[in-house]
Amino acid sequence: MAKTEAKILVVDDDVDILNTARMYLKQQFTLVQIENDPENIPLHFNRESFDLVLLDMNFRKGENDGSDGLKWLNVILNIDPNAIVILITAYGEFDLAVKAIKAGATDFITKPWKNEKLFGTITSALKLRQSKLEVDKLKTTQKTISSDIDQKFENFLGESEPMERVFSLLKKVGPTDANVLVLGENGTGKELAARALHRQSNRASEVFINVDLGAISETLFESELFGHKKGAFTDAKEDKPGRFEVASGGTLFLDEIGNLSLPLQAKLLSVLQQRKVSRVGSNKEVSIDIRLVCATNMPLYEMVKEGTFRQDLLYRINTVELRMPSLVERKEDMELLVKHFMAMYGKKYKKPNMRIDTATLNKLKRYNWPGNIRELQHAIERAIILSDDNKLTSNDFLLQTSNSNEANTEETLNLTEMEKRLILKALDQNNGNVTRAAKALGLDRLALYRRLQKYGL
Repeated sequence: MAKTEAKILVVDDDVDILNTARMYLKQQFTLVQIENDPENIPLHFNRESFDLVLLDMNFRKGENDGSDGLKWLNVILNIDPNAIVILITAYGEFDLAVKAIKAGATDFITKPWKNEKLFGTITSALKLRQSKLEVDKLKTTQKTISSDIDQKFENFLGESEPMERVFSLLKKVGPTDANVLVLGENGTGKELAARALHRQSNRASEVFINVDLGAISETLFESELFGHKKGAFTDAKEDKPGRFEVASGGTLFLDEIGNLSLPLQAKLLSVLQQRKVSRVGSNKEVSIDIRLVCATNMPLYEMVKEGTFRQDLLYRINTVELRMPSLVERKEDMELLVKHFMAMYGKKYKKPNMRIDTATLNKLKRYNWPGNIRELQHAIERAIILSDDNKLTSNDFLLQTSNSNEANTEETLNLTEMEKRLILKALDQNNGNVTRAAKALGLDRLALYRRLQKYGL
């Protein structure tokens, strides 16, 4: 029979006990070491990483209060907090065994023992150790993944007055558990703001879960957010926790919350009020503890007036409201952002020391950037990829800036630009009323909202 892969240390002052244990355990496990002097325990741990320790409770003649065992138990756990220690006790010392388990021991076994009992106790304890190691690995992996993801978002840059207001608000709100609603056009950095809130919170060491509500269909909404039980529907092959459960203890970021239909808004509101979720196919409620951050580029207040967004949900999600400025509003940050993206993509595409001339930088400043920072980022990346030199010029950017006495717009009259201008004109003629503007354009309101979202208007 193949031996179980495990390293075991047996510590007892009774040589007969040690030899008996070694003879039996060597038949079952890959490595068994014995020690009759507990003072040598640190030496053994310096040489080897043990999966389990069998430790006697008493080492001094005439002493049976278990103080020696508790002392060396603490020594072992200080060396390896994940150590699995099974106490060897004399018959009748159950009170001592209970005391030791409270101090961190995993189990106990009385002597003389039966080999079957000893094997069963050790096997169960080793399974527990494996579970603890897997949990620790998952936690380490989670922290590593979160750290790697955050590196992509940690450069939240800006020196302009609008960004200074953003940073000031983040500093005040970050350490709290207040629900935050982040508003702003597409590409302005709403997720950056949400992650900055998480990093500054007391939950920074816990998970940050990002949910794009615009990408979840109505049929999958409850399953994705609240979870489901195996067999709850055709494709439910196993139990699955929802995003609320996964995010519990950390931050839940609900992006594009303005896309939710009224029925889904009602379900979301119920969970936020009760702070409990029920998986699809289960009546059992699970308590959740999240910090909620939501974001949208849609006009929620206008939608409340029109009856397409619940007022009570709006109140629930925006204890504090944070508005991300468009790139046009923070042109002072243009040079800082351009140089940041140049350094980032210069490193990525192995084109270090990239430069940009003043004329090109001024051209970028004059452009209106309807896609905001995301559009700027993509423009810099494309320019670096296609550039034949280490200096970016106007020819590397497919932009047409206006003359100084003209409106600050791009003059490329393609279909996309024409549609955008028509939408802006309709909104202007109808004083920003989306419903009337949609009617004037021959669209329904939701179709116009989608176009507003598409163009970052």
